Amino acid sequence: MMIRILSVLPAVMGVICALLLVVSLYGPTLDANRIKIPLVPCTDDVTGCPVGMTSEDLSSPTAFMLLDIELTIKWNESDSSWIGVIASPPPSGCEPDSNGLTTCTAEDFDFIAGGDSEMDGTFAFDLKPGDYRFATASIGTSGIGGNQLVTITPEISLNPVAEVLLGLVAILLFAGSGEMFVHEKILGVWKRFKEA
Repeated sequence: MMIRILSVLPAVMGVICALLLVVSLYGPTLDANRIKIPLVPCTDDVTGCPVGMTSEDLSSPTAFMLLDIELTIKWNESDSSWIGVIASPPPSGCEPDSNGLTTCTAEDFDFIAGGDSEMDGTFAFDLKPGDYRFATASIGTSGIGGNQLVTITPEISLNPVAEVLLGLVAILLFAGSGEMFVHEKILGVWKRFKEA
């Protein structure tokens, strides 16, 4: 009787694992974060427009390798500016000053996502473990300053490998719970089989 009562524990853990798996497969989208950022003025696009950059890193810890995090980034001034993501630290000589401006142009950066070739005002960035910076600049002399609205929408799910492992763990827990629940019946059948 005690074994049957204890069989509830792995069943409960199996249900929890199954629920986590379902939530991950659904891929919940979190609330969007809206921020205003300055439009970097550009007066001479012959030599290249100056790039503005965040002074602090967006850090993604190693534990995030168990997750799939996708950031959808949209901005409302795509006709006059671009936004991109680069790995941190930035190239030598391209650190931003106290105003967030660099002495570099778009050609000096290797973009992980977005960048000066992104013209439709939106891109998706798969956030992997590491450090990143956001960069922005005007497109030609159309950028004359001011602000623009940027919307960042995160979508989070488990890494596919973690989902498979979680599914296997749930199945094993359910199987173990079932075996514990009918353990006495199995022993009784085995005993009668041996006596026959």
